[in-house]
Amino acid sequence: MNDYIILTDSSCDLPASMAEELDIKVLPLKVNLDGKEFRNYLDEREISSSVFYAALRNGGNASTSAVNPSEFVEVMTPYLEKGLDILYIGFATALSSTCQNGAIAAEELKEKYPQRKIFVVDSKCASMGQGLLCYLTAKKKREGAAIEELRDFAAATAPRVAHWFTVDDLFFLKRGGRVSAATAAVGTLLNIKPVLHVDDEGRLINMSKARGRRAAIKAIFDKCAQTGDDISRQHIFISHGDCEQDAKLLASMVYENLNPLDVTISSIGPVIGAHSGPGTLAIFFLGDVR
Repeated sequence: MNDYIILTDSSCDLPASMAEELDIKVLPLKVNLDGKEFRNYLDEREISSSVFYAALRNGGNASTSAVNPSEFVEVMTPYLEKGLDILYIGFATALSSTCQNGAIAAEELKEKYPQRKIFVVDSKCASMGQGLLCYLTAKKKREGAAIEELRDFAAATAPRVAHWFTVDDLFFLKRGGRVSAATAAVGTLLNIKPVLHVDDEGRLINMSKARGRRAAIKAIFDKCAQTGDDISRQHIFISHGDCEQDAKLLASMVYENLNPLDVTISSIGPVIGAHSGPGTLAIFFLGDVR
């Protein structure tokens, strides 16, 4: 029944220990920092989040690139050779071509291994939203679900994974075209912090503004409190761009007011962090809608 693996990519931002414990296979994406390329392993073996964010704060320039189909083929082939099927849950196609390239590789490999099943699910998620979907899917696998069941579960659950986040420095959103130069300049001057979410298609949407960091943290907590589906039965995920104290503050608000089953805090890795910047804080949970 469980003769298959769950594969995802490192934009999931899961703690390495959690991915290992749940037997989630993770394909590292790449980040280029000041002309040097690093693979974004969850265990930070090539570059740590603290080093990466320190470089950004000192004016470093970071960019990312998607995994190409041949890299997917290289990673997937050994599992297929062992007689294992593959469920790949990928980074939102609205934000990256990684998942699409995984689908291209899957079609190529299906011709070579017609007896094997290879399914690709666009998570329409980012960071620990993708991580939360993988976590829930891996838990379902442990219950004995067949790969087709798990594919359908992941696809049906993805639209319920709510992402709410704020950033500390509008420069990175401006550079990525998420806000205008004028908005970034005025926002910085007035200490305006955007409150954003990921919509049903996986796109980043600027939803509202908060005056100051503490107000922005409360705003994303309020979204969880107001739109979460029975938080007392959920495991909440929080990710941060080198602002662990803010993440702990948000976690304490969730624990004290919403009584969740658990809260997991993890760093936003370099692939997502290159676009969101230091000081990004995000919360992820299940809602009836995003």
